Amino acid sequence: MISFKKIFDFYLRSSIHVALSVYALVRMTHFMFNITADQAMANFAFWGTIVGYNFVKYDALARAKKREMRNELKLIALLSFISLLCVGYYFFQLEWITQIVSLVFLVLTLLYTLPFFPNRKNARNWAGVKIYIVALCWVGVTLVLPLLNADIPLEFDFFLKCIQRFILVFVLILIFEILDLTNDDPHLKTVPQQIGVKRTKIVGLLLLLPFYFLELLKNNFIEEQLIVNAILVLALSLFLAFANEKQTKYYTSFWVESIPIFWWLLVVFL
Repeated sequence: MISFKKIFDFYLRSSIHVALSVYALVRMTHFMFNITADQAMANFAFWGTIVGYNFVKYDALARAKKREMRNELKLIALLSFISLLCVGYYFFQLEWITQIVSLVFLVLTLLYTLPFFPNRKNARNWAGVKIYIVALCWVGVTLVLPLLNADIPLEFDFFLKCIQRFILVFVLILIFEILDLTNDDPHLKTVPQQIGVKRTKIVGLLLLLPFYFLELLKNNFIEEQLIVNAILVLALSLFLAFANEKQTKYYTSFWVESIPIFWWLLVVFL
C-alpha cells in the first residue's frame, strides 16, 4: 500500500505544489485589478508551471536515466505530458499578445535549463544570475500575462505591483538559498554565499519594508489589503528568521512555497 508520505513527496517533487503557488499569485493579480472572469489564464499558469519546473528539475536526470528515480520519474514524465496537453489547450484560449509574451518566458525557461552557447553553462549556473531570472519569470507569468490577457492598461499601479511581486519572490528565493547553502556550488555566487546568512536575512527583512509600504501609493488603494499584507510580511519574516541549513526539505518545498497560497486564501476569507 502506498504511504501518505510517498504521495505527499510525489506531490512536491512533481511540482504540483509550486504550480498551486503560481496559480494563487495569478488569482491575487485578478483580485488586485478587478479581473473577474479569466480562468483560462490561471489554468494556463498552473499547468505551464508543472511543465516548466519539471523540465528544469528533471531534464538532465531523465537524459542520464538514473535508476533510483526510474518509477517516480516515469510518473512525473506522464504528469508533465498531460500538463503539456493542458497548456496547449489553454494557450489557444489566450489573447494573441499574451501568447507572444508567454513564448518569451518559454525562451527564458529554456535558457535557464539548456546551454545554448558553445562551452557555456546554462543560465541556471551563471554566477549570481539565477535569483533574478526566476524572480522575473514569476513576475511575468503571475502579473504581466494576466493583465495583458485581460487588456488592462499597464499604468502606475502595474509597475508598482511589478516591484512588489519581484520583492516577494526574491525574498522567497533567499530562504531557499539559505537552506541550500551547503549544497550549492560555490561558483553560483548565491546571495548567502556572497554576503553570509545573517546579512542575507537582514537584506530580506529590509526588502519587506518597501514591499509593504508601496501598497500606500496605489491609485486604487484598499485598506483591507494593508492588514492582509501585514500578516504576509510577518509570516515571511518568521520563515526568513528561522531559515538555516539544518531545516528539513519540507521547510522550503512545502511551507515556504505555501506562502503565496496562504496570501490568496487571506484575501478570499478575510
